[in-house]
Amino acid sequence: MLQVSVLREQRERIVNGLAKRGLKDAAELVDSAIALDQSRKDTQKQADDLKAKSNAEAKRIGELMKAGKADEAATLRAAIAGEKEQLKTLEQELSKLEESLKVQLYKIPNVPAERVPAGAGADDNVTVHEHGAIPQLGADALPHWELIKKYDIIDFDLGIKITGAGFPVYKGKGAKLQRALINFFLDEAEKAGYREMLPPIVVNEASGYGTGQLPDKEGQMYFIQEDGLYLIPTAEVPITNLYRDVIFTEDQLPVKNTGYTPCFRREAGSWGAHVRGLNRLHQFDKVEIVQVCKPEDSYRVLDEMCTHVQGLLEKLELPYRKLLLCGGDMGFNAAVTYDMEVFSAAQQRWLEVSSVSNFETYQANRLKLRYKNKEGKTQLLHTLNGSALALPRIVAGILENNQTPDGINIPKVLVPFCGFDKIS
Repeated sequence: MLQVSVLREQRERIVNGLAKRGLKDAAELVDSAIALDQSRKDTQKQADDLKAKSNAEAKRIGELMKAGKADEAATLRAAIAGEKEQLKTLEQELSKLEESLKVQLYKIPNVPAERVPAGAGADDNVTVHEHGAIPQLGADALPHWELIKKYDIIDFDLGIKITGAGFPVYKGKGAKLQRALINFFLDEAEKAGYREMLPPIVVNEASGYGTGQLPDKEGQMYFIQEDGLYLIPTAEVPITNLYRDVIFTEDQLPVKNTGYTPCFRREAGSWGAHVRGLNRLHQFDKVEIVQVCKPEDSYRVLDEMCTHVQGLLEKLELPYRKLLLCGGDMGFNAAVTYDMEVFSAAQQRWLEVSSVSNFETYQANRLKLRYKNKEGKTQLLHTLNGSALALPRIVAGILENNQTPDGINIPKVLVPFCGFDKIS
């Protein structure tokens, strides 16, 4: 979330920036938070002044008793008792104001970076890079949801039988392809200097608030009522929360982590070819990369992370494009996001396979994730994350783009991980 001091000091910049998201009530949201903070400060001052007054009067009682002025001391004691009740009321009011301020701050999304274009949705995103030739398939080419039946490698009906829609079962070479991709992505991340983590796939409420999934995406997460825990939508949540309430020294930065987890999202459920098969699932596998760094380094790190993801797609020989998302299409927490999309030759459409985002201090402020600089001053860090990569649409692209009359060719870079070069 945004710091109140930043809202107050940079109000015009923030309101104008939020306009890129199409947020019509930005000024009202910001001004409400500033007003609540002022009320909190005023109430805090009243409580502090009353507490100081009561403490001074308590000392005065002892002096009066020594001077034999018991009646005056009794009167003062009665006054102090009344002040304690006032203080209790002020502290209750202060607690309510602090909670109201926190709730208000949670309503304000991150401010888009200067480079982010204004826009309402996907049509306003900007293509900044394209790579690779679009495969030309024959008239008999099949979409992946037909290919997986033909070669018996992924079974949606079995998934429905044991769980429900959106939970596929991977079989034989389909399962091995999943494992090969995970290992390939993790190995490439390790080569790039990322330390592998294997985090829990359920998190508590504090972790959901720490990275901004709560309260913004509460309805999209699977919730375990009895335990108060959430199934993770991405490894970003547990990995970034490893550093909640941590203060780093400069020589410990940057922090670079990678991790494989299954991911769970309730949002899948609309109809149409664009969500058929692997295009959108309730459960899927993903390798994530996460960095924590000093503010002055974060945009260099963002470019570095994008380059890493692009390198993976190039090694997989998949045609892709890189998009700079407009304000209206960006996630609630992000200051800037680049999406990587792979072209699906059988579907004749682009499929998003990765989002790489810089959150600047937005998550770090929630997480109280800071570092102490060389001058000894404590500052908020910047957090970044990216899919490197999400598997379902990568698999869809590999299956569709590499289909031949004799089977599906496996990208050369995956053959050592798969143990086979063709699905037939």
